[in-house]
Amino acid sequence: MTTPSPKKKIERDSISVSLVEAALRCAEARGVTREHLLAVAGIAPATLDSPRARVSPVQYGKLWNATADALDDEFFGQDAHPMRRGSFVLLCHAALSSRDGAQALARIANFMRLVLDELTFELDIDKTRVRIWLDDNGPPKTMFAYATGFILVYGLLCWLVGRRIPVLAAHMRCPEPADSDEYRLMFCNDLRFDETRSFVDLSAECAALPVVQTTATLKRFLRDAPANFIVKYRNPDSLAARIRTRLRQTAPTDWPEAESIAAALHMAEATLRRRLKQEGLTYQTIKDALRRDLAIARLAHTQQTIPQISDALGFAEPSAFRRAFRKWTGVRPADYRREG
Repeated sequence: MTTPSPKKKIERDSISVSLVEAALRCAEARGVTREHLLAVAGIAPATLDSPRARVSPVQYGKLWNATADALDDEFFGQDAHPMRRGSFVLLCHAALSSRDGAQALARIANFMRLVLDELTFELDIDKTRVRIWLDDNGPPKTMFAYATGFILVYGLLCWLVGRRIPVLAAHMRCPEPADSDEYRLMFCNDLRFDETRSFVDLSAECAALPVVQTTATLKRFLRDAPANFIVKYRNPDSLAARIRTRLRQTAPTDWPEAESIAAALHMAEATLRRRLKQEGLTYQTIKDALRRDLAIARLAHTQQTIPQISDALGFAEPSAFRRAFRKWTGVRPADYRREG
């Protein structure tokens, strides 16, 4: 097993273009060209020229949905039997009335067994972990295929119980891909390859957690899916979500310091930082991610100049904005706008 390179800093609230390419390859293998999918997702083709480039969860979510629409397959053609469009909605309804995490997982696994032929999900629960076996009856699938299945199952489970469930370990039959660090962000650091059988271990507590969602909250979940869980599950009622909502109501140039946002939320600054840490975030990373999304939206949907966008987002000068944008996406703002 390899470990992530200490020199390689990965932005956790974004997605590598390697995963964009993986989705596009699935589409192209079935005769769908990438140009339309990239346009729907708002991803500039030039972004794919840089291996270090990254896209936002919203962009990747749009690509995910566009690919599923084009193929009429929510598993992207990675199984002999397609997971027809609308299957995930039916899966959500099937699991919604579950009593707890264990029952929800059992229903999810049974449903996936009905819609896929080659990849099945089996449960093994004990006091130390909840193990989800990912069994395929032929040659090992690609890491992207295993990840696609995991995202659907894990994202739904986290939403049902209303919290992000810790992933303890993941073993995969497939060889280690070049972008294994990206998959460690998706799963966990203890991600191993070339194993005899594939499985993912979740924290044992998830089995007994009650299902807290309703048909009313399901509408919101489906409206935002899969962007709301494609990196890591985002609880719409989390502290980070409340902070994002407040920041979106204010111009970036007027965004408050951590002390002020904590006071507005009726808590001490130390409490705010501690709770964000529990959610795997900091106040600064929330602001950076929101600035990135606002920058992409302005470049794609307005005629504002680069200096105007830089100023509106609170950068001291356009050169600082250009550096930040290239760090976020791998391309310059002007190239992103031109190619998009």
